[in-house]
Amino acid sequence: MTYEVHCPICGEETTHNILKESSDLLVQCVVCSHVHRVPCPPRPEPVVVRAIVSDEDSSTVGTIELKDSDVCYIGDFFVAEIEDEIATVEVCGIEVGDRRPSRARATDISTLWTRVIDNVVVKISAHDDRRTIPCYVRCDGERDFQIGSVENIDGMNVRITHIKLRNGSMMRKEGWKAYARKIRRVYGTRL
Repeated sequence: MTYEVHCPICGEETTHNILKESSDLLVQCVVCSHVHRVPCPPRPEPVVVRAIVSDEDSSTVGTIELKDSDVCYIGDFFVAEIEDEIATVEVCGIEVGDRRPSRARATDISTLWTRVIDNVVVKISAHDDRRTIPCYVRCDGERDFQIGSVENIDGMNVRITHIKLRNGSMMRKEGWKAYARKIRRVYGTRL
């Protein structure tokens, strides 16, 4: 790792290799190879951004810590602090004043609109010949649902026929998979 700092031998600011980090830095000039100590650069304070965290039917206010140089995009994943708990969240909206851009610098953001993705509810529509039965499964956001697989949901076996994703696309091909956190609804036939 390199660092630009004043070299006492060269008499000017030059590139130095960092040899050791502790309370200060031990650096070596790449021009004259002189080794000396310099104070550590100050660490930037994190920017604490207000976050509205949605968990299906309820929303709470939390915070997310970002670096001031970070650029946040819709779809980014962060860890949000909600009172005494933490949750993995996905950014669904960014509020900068009265605008809703798709990306923004951390220092400009007034509110992040997020949803919990580490534990989600997947909506499943199970169709038998006469009616459609709505089911709800709370599961880990990283759980796979595969088209063609048979799932036991609320005591009934359902073969997954297609999956509607949150981005609007529909998956219908046998063997395709999607994470629970990306799914809007799973459709299947009751066996």
